[in-house]
Amino acid sequence: MIAVTSLRAEEQRRIVAACFERAGLTLEQLWLRYFALGGDVSELELEAFLQGLLPLPRIQRDMVAHAINERLEEVSGVHQAPYSRETGENNRPRGPLAALVGLLDGAHRAPPERLPWIIAAAGLSLDLKITVYLVDHDQRQLIPLPDGSASGRVPLAIEASTAGRAYRHADTVPDEKQGVPRLWTVLLDGDERLGVLEAEAEEETDLHDPALRAQFRWLASLSGHLLAVARRYGDGLDSPLWQQRRGPAAELLQQNLPPSTAATRDVVVAGGIEPVYDVRGATFDYALSETTARLAIFDAGRYAAHANLMVSAALAAYRSARREGRGLRDQEAAVDQALMTQFGDGAAVRGTLVEMNLAEGTLRCLQAEGQPPIVLGTGHEPTTVDSARRPPFGAGTPRRIASARLRPGDLLALHTDGLSSARDIDGERFALAGCLDANAGYVPPEIVRRVLQKARSHCRNSFTEDACLLIARLPARP
Repeated sequence: MIAVTSLRAEEQRRIVAACFERAGLTLEQLWLRYFALGGDVSELELEAFLQGLLPLPRIQRDMVAHAINERLEEVSGVHQAPYSRETGENNRPRGPLAALVGLLDGAHRAPPERLPWIIAAAGLSLDLKITVYLVDHDQRQLIPLPDGSASGRVPLAIEASTAGRAYRHADTVPDEKQGVPRLWTVLLDGDERLGVLEAEAEEETDLHDPALRAQFRWLASLSGHLLAVARRYGDGLDSPLWQQRRGPAAELLQQNLPPSTAATRDVVVAGGIEPVYDVRGATFDYALSETTARLAIFDAGRYAAHANLMVSAALAAYRSARREGRGLRDQEAAVDQALMTQFGDGAAVRGTLVEMNLAEGTLRCLQAEGQPPIVLGTGHEPTTVDSARRPPFGAGTPRRIASARLRPGDLLALHTDGLSSARDIDGERFALAGCLDANAGYVPPEIVRRVLQKARSHCRNSFTEDACLLIARLPARP
């Protein structure tokens, strides 16, 4: 193998092209070998590279060299095509396929707290130094997880960092301010934001290279899924994210929540609750299918006796009826029956049930004393759906089912009294509709985060009732 120290890209290309001529491969055969290693440029682009007409990123150049060396080893038993890395550097497999295999193999039966190490090792196959940051439960900071490096990284503010920008916009953002090329990308499990990945690249790396960005986003997507799965069977990833203790009532309610964000082609749903560490009597739920979005929000009151147990019973009864394929009226009866059976005549849970036809944009809404849903969209002022108040769940009284229609791009917001009644020191109520409207340009989970943060600031984190928000948006048509 030719000794290479900091080989220039053009010199590497010239020698690789000469080795290709001696390898006895057709261009198609070389491309197939290169593609099997994880290469992602076309046969035409590969030919242009060999002829010096098109530059390739370092990762792709090395995969071409490796494909040629495999053939040369078959013929003569030696390598001749040079790699861009220096002699003596780790010759571990490189490229997207190696990263995939390393990540999946490493994650199998790994304890949760080992995943940052495994993700970092997979990043090396892309010549990237990866660090995992998870969002804290307040959604104010991104917390770096230990991965064996002595980096001394510190938490990053979501509102005042490049990492936070990637998180807020669910995007990939380049960063060259500190002299080291970096990419930040949002860490997702499906559509739920878990945090961000930081990738330190080598000095010559083009941060705007589409192939590099695509591979990094792919790595982040798979990593996010593996992290989300691991958090279900261990506490090692969650422990650094706690800013204060969470009581038993809050623990019960938070564990019963669905993922904070979910989406299909036709709808995006996001939700959240405050105070995060001390929620006592509010929850939300949803279920998405190809044709329908079903939403629910329940509020037993922050200071009611057994509030967390009543709202949990309401949620369980609703889910059971919904999963049996029963409609709004049967869901209503199931919730009423569960509350009356377990808590007697004094049970009272406010709430709203919604069924949305995604093809037609129509919705049916059943309110039980809760706050009326808000509808926002371009070209019209915020409106409410059926503002007449009805008896709470537990009363056993049938309630009117209202209907409405949403247009593409419209946003539907379900919320509890604690959000709309949050007051500042002068007694002024939180302007929920205005805050939703002001932040409507963000992705739905960021709308929820920003609205709840604004409400927290408005009342100085002194909520008199639990503040719960659940939104659904129909994507605008092109």
